[in-house]
Amino acid sequence: MSRSSIQIHPMILCGGTGTRLWPASRESMPKQFARLVDAERSTFQATLARVSDTSVFAKPTVIASAEARFIVAEQRDQLGLAADILLEPQGRDSAAAVAVAALHAAAADPQAVVLILAADHVVPDTEAFVDAVRRAAAGAQAGYTMTLGIEPDRPATDYGYIRRGEPIAEAPGAARVARFVEKPDRAGAEALITDGALWNSGYFLFRADLMLAELEAFVPEVLAAARAALEAAVTDLDFVRLDAAAFARAPKISIDYAVMERTARAGVLPVSFSWSDVGTWDAVWQVLDHDAEGNAVRGRVSLIGTKNSLVHSQGEGLTAVVGLEDVVVVSTPDAVLVASKAHSGQVKDLVNALRASGAPEADAHLRMYRPWGWYQRIDIGERFQVKRIQVVPGGRLSLQKHYHRAEHWVVVRGTAEVTIDDRVVLVHENEAVYLPIGSMHRLANPGKIPLELIEVQVGSYTGEDDIIRVEDIYGR
Repeated sequence: MSRSSIQIHPMILCGGTGTRLWPASRESMPKQFARLVDAERSTFQATLARVSDTSVFAKPTVIASAEARFIVAEQRDQLGLAADILLEPQGRDSAAAVAVAALHAAAADPQAVVLILAADHVVPDTEAFVDAVRRAAAGAQAGYTMTLGIEPDRPATDYGYIRRGEPIAEAPGAARVARFVEKPDRAGAEALITDGALWNSGYFLFRADLMLAELEAFVPEVLAAARAALEAAVTDLDFVRLDAAAFARAPKISIDYAVMERTARAGVLPVSFSWSDVGTWDAVWQVLDHDAEGNAVRGRVSLIGTKNSLVHSQGEGLTAVVGLEDVVVVSTPDAVLVASKAHSGQVKDLVNALRASGAPEADAHLRMYRPWGWYQRIDIGERFQVKRIQVVPGGRLSLQKHYHRAEHWVVVRGTAEVTIDDRVVLVHENEAVYLPIGSMHRLANPGKIPLELIEVQVGSYTGEDDIIRVEDIYGR
């Protein structure tokens, strides 16, 4: 088969919470779904668009957590692109995800060439990326598990490295992997670059049947669990849910440790296009455009005497910085981060400390996305909470009731269809409705524009767990 005729099956891995990019990235909206680099689309959307050329790629498959399923579907649909969505009931690291990807592709074609991509990478040059993938696919077709090795532009200590070996005849420009090297210190990184080592991008290309054979040889428990989880999977709306009990039996291990560092047929194709996994705020600063003072800014920002810094402001508030250098300032409606760029990797430790102290800001944003739209807390106090709610056209909340609070809904835009026990009423703009404690109720948007309302909760307890769902079209 010629290189040009190989159809590549993209598998996009959407796991991870991106805690080093807190407070913009949190468990409720991880970095791959946030617009941290591009104001128009997330890195997940950019990744999906990067593999949308149907002359090169088969329909992509996205492997994501069950909690992120509606975000994935919404962002896919915003692009108007097709993709299958497989849901992991829990994270078991990348080896299990790759096993599922290989099995899924092999069901259509045992010798399918599979491309594993992370959803959080930044690659501005799509044409160069696609060309590199096509060239690496020739090596995969010939029986190698290929990766793309990035030509380093600095002695980075937050990336793994690859030492090159003998050339691969079937893939011009590619070489066997002589050795994978863990993240080095600065001196080690400089030495590796001097020796011609490459950054390990984490992109992998392989034939499905050969990867399954490698998994069977090195980590048969992972493969068995993935196979059982896929065989017992169920379809739920637009998603395929892997069986939770079977998937839980997969040992937690990365594909690097499970296969790549043990196989005798690992290959690497050197590439020179711009690439970043935007793993820290310093990495975000590096990929953004800079002003004359070396600053990268997003949102409403005002700077005086500030150099080589990243200032990221979310929401309507103004973030002002005076007289600082080499810093990261990230302002969100409920949390502010100030850190030196050099220590921005320690934000992960900060998030762990916040979790240990029980701070809700560690994982939850003020605006929480749901399959029907979103809600955002405006105010909270003893015996009350105020929220802003938006419901997409056709969206329907669950039929539910509360034991500890009553609710008042005031419609500010659109028309609400409100179920209260055995009544269904339409509530229009500038009208309100009262929901007594214990009443069975549902909110829906029957219109063609987003429905917006203000919800005032009053009662002895206003927590999210005071919800008894009787019926839910989203299967929650």
